[in-house]
Amino acid sequence: MSIEVDIYEKIRHLYEHEGKSQRAISKILGVSRNTVKKYCDGSHVPWERQGKSGRRQYVITDEIMEFIKSCLASDEAENIKKQKHTAKRIYDRLVDEKAFKGGESTIREIVAKLKEKQKKVFIPLSYEPGEAIQIDWGEATIYLAGKKIKVNLFCMRECYSADIYCRAFYRQNEESFLEGQITGFEYFDGAPKRMIFDNAKVAVKEGFGVHAKAQDRYKALSAHYAFKCEFTNIAAGHEKGLVEGLVGWVRRNILVPIPRVATMDELNAEILRRCLKYREHQIKGREQTVGKMALTARVRMTQLPRYRFDPSKSITARVDDFSTVRFDYNHYSVPVKYAGKEVSVKGYGNEVVMFHRNTEIARYQRCYQRRQTKYRLEHYIDLIEKRPRSVFNAKPVKSNISAELLEIGKRLSGPREMVKLLRLLVDYGEDKLMSAIDSIQNPEISVEQIRAYLIPVNTPAKIHSRIDIKVTKPQLNKYDNLMSGGAAV
Repeated sequence: MSIEVDIYEKIRHLYEHEGKSQRAISKILGVSRNTVKKYCDGSHVPWERQGKSGRRQYVITDEIMEFIKSCLASDEAENIKKQKHTAKRIYDRLVDEKAFKGGESTIREIVAKLKEKQKKVFIPLSYEPGEAIQIDWGEATIYLAGKKIKVNLFCMRECYSADIYCRAFYRQNEESFLEGQITGFEYFDGAPKRMIFDNAKVAVKEGFGVHAKAQDRYKALSAHYAFKCEFTNIAAGHEKGLVEGLVGWVRRNILVPIPRVATMDELNAEILRRCLKYREHQIKGREQTVGKMALTARVRMTQLPRYRFDPSKSITARVDDFSTVRFDYNHYSVPVKYAGKEVSVKGYGNEVVMFHRNTEIARYQRCYQRRQTKYRLEHYIDLIEKRPRSVFNAKPVKSNISAELLEIGKRLSGPREMVKLLRLLVDYGEDKLMSAIDSIQNPEISVEQIRAYLIPVNTPAKIHSRIDIKVTKPQLNKYDNLMSGGAAV
């Protein structure tokens, strides 16, 4: 820079004090006419670079700027992550389509400034006890009965205390959405004045934000539990930031390592245990634990109504000739005595329950596949006992016993013996039955041997027990007196 300053000093001196022309100064100092022109009147200085912006007025026209903006706008409208305009691509298009003569670096600078966004700033919020609960959905991976599946996490957070509730469902449908809130209210022991949720279709019929209209059943739920539905604006996760943070917390803290469970009930029992444990936690900056603050919020919540809202999807259906009833693209068996009768079917988020005249007759984990049939062996065992020849081909048998037990049944003396084995299976369960079979050393196994291990005859308790029976001597004189017309005494 010192050399440039020296040149600058000489140019200025010759121009101002000696009145030399630009041509003369160029010859005297041996520098270009452009350098002399730039520095002679003092409008430019060598120690401050003018940058590329100084050239923009000569290169970037309104037409070029509008083209660049239109490229970026089309990217935003399409919203395809991996197929967006880069600065290089915009420059190439300008050269090809607009005969652009400027440099690529100029376009890069413009694109960078146009993409520069103001960092989002959020307003700190404060809630009164029991005022509001935020709700949200999330996804997680688990192993259910040995199979890797995705489950949906329904999460709730009371805004004052930060008390949490979470429940896992197979699907994010209306039944699960309503059931999650009802069980959540029961967990919090009350309902808030406001429920804050996004504009998901499961809750919103039309519109968004303050203009959103709730789905009919969600509106009925809010009326029953006396809360107001409040929906966030589109892409405004910060409006329910408390619960959005909870979804990630549940995944990281409860579902790592990946749970391996036999049923959804087992998973939800563990999640509930961890939610209860969270009440012992004290959030940084707060004077009380989550649990103590939750007690304060509970007092201010709306008391739960006596009638529990039914969140199920309910239908009435007739049981077919195979003793199954159709619900939501699948069939489920019921006891054969209900064949031909009408039953009520209630589909909850994770279960399907059948009723006949208000009496529960069957319950299943809900199946979300299609064209499936779920059988229970106990529903058909009485019929199979009457028709034993069907036993080895019966679907309720094949779908409810292990290959090992089926092989053992085939080693018995015939279908009737197999039916007897199935009766023991229904009465005692497969674990006890297989334990009894494993205890038998004789390769020629029989149902009588298995039954003997399941129902021991000579147990120590029976051998050594004594039963004292007192026999009262009959008083025959009372009978004689009655026969002779007297009164019994």
